[in-house]
Amino acid sequence: MPHIIVKMYAGRSEAQKTKLAEELTRTLMTHMGSSEASVSISIEDVDPADWVETVYKPDIVDKPTTLYKKPGYDPR
Repeated sequence: MPHIIVKMYAGRSEAQKTKLAEELTRTLMTHMGSSEASVSISIEDVDPADWVETVYKPDIVDKPTTLYKKPGYDPR
């Protein structure tokens, strides 16, 4: 039952989000052995002005043990 939450700057099209969800689903099926029916994916648009407070600090800085890919930027 993997559930992926993708947080990204607002502005991507619905087609781009759908394609991303399809590719992430395929990746989970291939590398984790998940069935398509077990995968769920949500995509949250975030205003760039809110990124540090709503994503960077709580999800990246404050949760280093769950972060498997660190960003190459520091917006602080």
